[in-house]
Amino acid sequence: MALPDPAPHRTALVTGASSGIGEAIARDLVRRGHGVTLLARRADRLEALATELRSGGQRVEVLPTDLSDRSARAGLPGAIEALGLEVDILINNAGLSTLGPVASSSPEAEMNMVEVDVMAVIDLCSRFTPAMLRRGRGAILNVASTAAFQPLPGQAGYGGSKAFVVSYTQALNTELRGTGVTATVLCPGPVDTGFGELAGFSIEDATKTLPKAMWVPAETVAAVGLDALAAGNVVAIPGAANRFATRVSRLIPNRLLLPLLAKNHPGLKEQ
Repeated sequence: MALPDPAPHRTALVTGASSGIGEAIARDLVRRGHGVTLLARRADRLEALATELRSGGQRVEVLPTDLSDRSARAGLPGAIEALGLEVDILINNAGLSTLGPVASSSPEAEMNMVEVDVMAVIDLCSRFTPAMLRRGRGAILNVASTAAFQPLPGQAGYGGSKAFVVSYTQALNTELRGTGVTATVLCPGPVDTGFGELAGFSIEDATKTLPKAMWVPAETVAAVGLDALAAGNVVAIPGAANRFATRVSRLIPNRLLLPLLAKNHPGLKEQ
């Protein structure tokens, strides 16, 4: 199995493309010969990246969009069709996290996180998969996290959201077997992309909690995800240390594992 062949009227829609893993995935796709449509809220960052990527000769479009806005998401298929493009590759990368105990959380912030991390994934898969099936080709990469593989005190909503993305993608992949369309879930461990700072904890806190061996560069994460998508693999976990930690976490009973996670989590250090 391979990614759909590039063509002038075909595009890879990459959400959260203005920085971090999304930016790295967009760069990698262009290197592989694909045109891309970049989607995020920060138009200036998208335009700067698009200008750079167009120098390689690929078609690059920019769609500034707030993925927490349901009406904005609903307008995406029409906006892409108006550009004369078909989405053959869908990269659901956009995501965010809150930090801290549920008891002191902001309901608005928690719901916004779920809207982006969960609802946007469902929404875009539901909107773009039918056309892929009609064409008999397509590839979907949903970005989750190694946080999906065990509950995560201090980031309960984030861990739960990413667990949903893993389950959803595995089910979707099964539904798509034999259709020419495939779905893969990418589960990175820690990546220094500025994500943690936006959530509310420093890179210093994160590096104290998570061993250096678990940190994988965004460029490597992107390559692992796209290689897995091209191979038709269902789950991709970048980094040997992260794959090992994921296996170990599944073997340790939650009654033993969760107190350790809570003790060391930056979001609960004052608790």
